Formats: sequence, C-alpha cells, structure tokens
Amino acid sequence: MLKKAGLIILIIVLFVAMFTFTALNTGDVELDLGFFKRSYPISMAFAGTFVLGILFGMLCMTVFVFRLINERRNLRRSLRISESEVSSLRNLPLSDAD
Repeated sequence: MLKKAGLIILIIVLFVAMFTFTALNTGDVELDLGFFKRSYPISMAFAGTFVLGILFGMLCMTVFVFRLINERRNLRRSLRISESEVSSLRNLPLSDAD
C-alpha cells in the first residue's frame, strides 16, 4: 500500500514539474537533420528526447531480461534434476546396515 502511494506521489510530482517546465520555457528549438529542418517548442523537444531515451533503455534492457529468463530456465531445470536425484537416493535401501 505504501509503495503504491509513493508511486502516485512520484507521478504527481513529475507532472507538476513537467507543467512548470512547459510554462517557463516557451521558446523554440530548431531541429536540423540535413534533409529535414523544423522548429519545435523546447518543452516538446525535451519530451521527445525523454521518450526516445526511455524506448532506447527498454530496448537495451530486453537483452538483459532475456538472459535472466534463460538463466532462470536453466536453474529450474537443474533444480528439478537435483531434486529427482535426491529423491531417488532417499529411496535406495541401506546396503551397509548389517
């Protein structure tokens, strides 16, 4: 519950900061890619870069997540094999008990 409240407060703070930033920066920035030239408001340019950064970060994280998923699958398989081996060893009769 506390985690959820903290997340909601963080979202509200971010929106307030975004609206304040937008209100204080009304200038334009020119984007020139050589074949494409256009003027955007500063706040929109920063928001676009922020979104592109998030997308790039998510793309980079997918490789890490897939590695973790593969490692988890291998560990579960190894655990299953180990548990079945321990179970079969427990079911063996004692041979040195005379």
